[in-house]
Amino acid sequence: MSDKESGGAEEREPTIDTVDEPETAAASESDTAGSDAAGTSDTTESSPTETKAAAEISPLSRLRPAAGGRGVRIGLRAAAALVLGAAIGSSIYFYLQNKDHEEVLEAQVQARQAACAYGPVVSTYDSKHLDQYVRDVLAGASGEWKKQFESNSKDLSDVLAKGEVVAKSTDVQCAIRSGDKNSAEAIVVIGQTITSLGTQGKPEPGQLSTVMRLQKQGDRWLVDKISTPLTPLPPQS
Repeated sequence: MSDKESGGAEEREPTIDTVDEPETAAASESDTAGSDAAGTSDTTESSPTETKAAAEISPLSRLRPAAGGRGVRIGLRAAAALVLGAAIGSSIYFYLQNKDHEEVLEAQVQARQAACAYGPVVSTYDSKHLDQYVRDVLAGASGEWKKQFESNSKDLSDVLAKGEVVAKSTDVQCAIRSGDKNSAEAIVVIGQTITSLGTQGKPEPGQLSTVMRLQKQGDRWLVDKISTPLTPLPPQS
C-alpha cells in the first residue's frame, strides 16, 4: 500500500470513530426510550385501577362537605333539641310526681296529728261538765259524724250524768290506714280510766278503739265519721 493510500486510510479512521459514537448514542437513547416506554407502559397498565379507585373515592369526597353542611348541622341541632326537650320533660314529670308524693305524705302527717289530737277529746269527759264536752267534740267534727253526735248528744249526756261517769284518756296510739291530700282514714286506740257509780268511784282501765275518717276543710282536718260508739255503756249498778 502506498503512502497516499495509507494516509487516506488514516484519514478515514476518525470518520469511522465519529460515526460509531452517534450510533452508540442513538442506541443509548433507544435503550432509554425503550425503558421509558416500558415504564410508561407499566404506568399505563396500572392507570385504569387507579382511575377506578379515584372514581370511587371522588363521590365520597364530594359527600364529605355535605356531611358538615348546613342541612346536617340543622338536623343535628334539631335532634339535640329533641333530646334536651325529652330530658326536660322527664325531669318535670318526675319532679311533679315527687312533689305530689311529698304533698300526700305531708297531708297524711297532718291527718294523723289531727286524729291523735281528737282521740282524747272524745274519750275525756265528766258528767258534771257535759256541755263543754259536747262543744269540744262538735268543734272537731263534720259531715256524718257531726250530725250523728248532735242527734245523740242529749241521750248520751243523760246516760253519763245518771251514771256519774268520769273518763280520762291515758294514752293515744294512732296510725294512718289510707289517705290522700284531702282525706284519710286513721286507726286510733285510746287508753282510758273510767270512774262511775258502777265502779264504786274507783277508776278502772279501759280502751276505746276507733276508725276515724277525716276530711280536710281549709287548713283543718275534721273527723266526719267514727266507726265505733263514742264510749262503752257504764257498768250497771
